[in-house]
Amino acid sequence: MKAIRVHQFGPPEVLQLETLPEPMPGAGQVLVRVKAAGVNPVDTYIRAGTYGTLPALPFIPGSDAAGVVEAVGEQVPEWRVGDRVYIGGTVAGRAHGAYAELAVCDRRQVHRLNDRVSFEQGAAVNVPYATAYRALIQKAHAQPGEMVLIHGASGGVGVAAVQLALALGLRVIATAGSERGLHIVREQGAHVVLDHRQANYLDPIADLTAGRGVDIILEMLANVNLALDLSVLGKNGRVAVIGNRGSIEINPREIMRREASVTGVFLFNATPEELLSIHAALEAGLANGTLHPVIGQQFALADAARAHETILKPGACGKIVLVP
Repeated sequence: MKAIRVHQFGPPEVLQLETLPEPMPGAGQVLVRVKAAGVNPVDTYIRAGTYGTLPALPFIPGSDAAGVVEAVGEQVPEWRVGDRVYIGGTVAGRAHGAYAELAVCDRRQVHRLNDRVSFEQGAAVNVPYATAYRALIQKAHAQPGEMVLIHGASGGVGVAAVQLALALGLRVIATAGSERGLHIVREQGAHVVLDHRQANYLDPIADLTAGRGVDIILEMLANVNLALDLSVLGKNGRVAVIGNRGSIEINPREIMRREASVTGVFLFNATPEELLSIHAALEAGLANGTLHPVIGQQFALADAARAHETILKPGACGKIVLVP
């Protein structure tokens, strides 16, 4: 099979297309023929060697993909050859990931992909939508009628968060930083869309909330925005930090006087029970059309290096996928 493999940590150029033996599923495992693989920012941190935990070299990157079941091992009665699926990880973790024509998954890492959802969209589900769900529901404990501010709402996680928030009955204020991004966020149905390229772009929140502030903030770039977030957060508000690329100085008094909370979101800490709950909700949302991933760009598997360069550029819109 063709696969992207990394033999040393470094720049995007270390992503090399190679021919490897085809894997086979063992007991409790499923072999998936990958039709599209999702690219996530965390993939670039692992490839560069800057992530907290790193796989042994060499490794195949990627945790997200969609395709069809190619073969099943013993003790897997729920899957049949030809079933359409999306995956959330592989059995070998980061050592044998999803940037490949074939991926071996534990039966619990395989999820049903409704016929209305394309393989490219399926590859955009796992990390973005599961992260958004974990942040909004499992960590921020969002309730219908609350107001949420979603930063970077045109990216993969941001789009997912907007769709989930609207489905839950939240009032959504969303930000983006390009004309295309602003258009995408409006298309998703956000109630208010703000351009974070503009000075004082959060000023309208005071009027929108009658001075009360927002209930929840989903933060994609905490090292830039966290101090400002606290100034527009309401009493008992919650900030869920999803992304960060550095340090920032904040005044804890802003948290104290609001009796607010700031919590980190790390999908890979989710328990098996929490993941089961997450994907049950996501499968239902995909099936009924509530959730509909937006694809920003597609690259051939051989162009994985270009995909890694693109995903870290400002103004990301939708999900980037690789197509074997």
